[in-house]
Amino acid sequence: MAVVPHDVVAPYPHPSGARPPAIPKQFVPKHVAVVMDGNGRWANARGLPRVEGHRAGEASLLDVVAGAIEVGVEYVSAYAFSTENWSRSPEEVRFLMGFNRDVLRRRRDLMDSWGVRVRWAGRRPRLWRSVINELETAEERTRGNSTCTLTMCVNYGGRAEIADAAQALARDVAAGKVKPDRITEKVFARYLDEPDLPDVDLFLRSSGEQRTSNFMIWQAAYAEMVFLDEPWPDVDRRHLWRAVEEYARRDRRYGGAVDQPS
Repeated sequence: MAVVPHDVVAPYPHPSGARPPAIPKQFVPKHVAVVMDGNGRWANARGLPRVEGHRAGEASLLDVVAGAIEVGVEYVSAYAFSTENWSRSPEEVRFLMGFNRDVLRRRRDLMDSWGVRVRWAGRRPRLWRSVINELETAEERTRGNSTCTLTMCVNYGGRAEIADAAQALARDVAAGKVKPDRITEKVFARYLDEPDLPDVDLFLRSSGEQRTSNFMIWQAAYAEMVFLDEPWPDVDRRHLWRAVEEYARRDRRYGGAVDQPS
């Protein structure tokens, strides 16, 4: 199906009137990975069931994407449902499946109007067919957009992604399509869920936890880590902007170093 070009509109401004910091483009992270943690704890602290925290977190994701566009971040990857989340209660799993499906349906037009390209990374097995349908519909609807790419990581796990890539590569080796001695990191990366996704520059996690939790562990090998104390429903674009400012101050050497005796 052909993608119909359309005019792109700017995201709504932050209610406070806050504007993004003026950071030179070369110091703005190209790809930000986001672990949206603390929804359940946020809700329980208010005497609410965990699912209410997930509902509240929807607005935070929208605002962070808006802020990413305003500051010049080109890729945002959001950890929406992990391969480990199946171990949660059946009630919460059912809610999260339906919630992810409905968020995509509700917000697809808004993302499209902002020029956001929506992508999906994750495994198909076990994932509800209705969720897959909404993910694929959003992908098709927005595939011509280029303002920012939002990758929804649903039924995703970093180790699962690497294992699946290894299986696919092994099949190509067995079929004679790839020579074993020609396998490099670059070759392997072509078998990841989204091979054209650039490496993660900034890894952002909310709610005070300081771990990656199996999120984009291949892509985030050299990511700068910023951990927020606030639970995800209390996060907005201003938190992203502060994280981007922190990122801009860091010295990224990728294993290299310059001898500077004092």
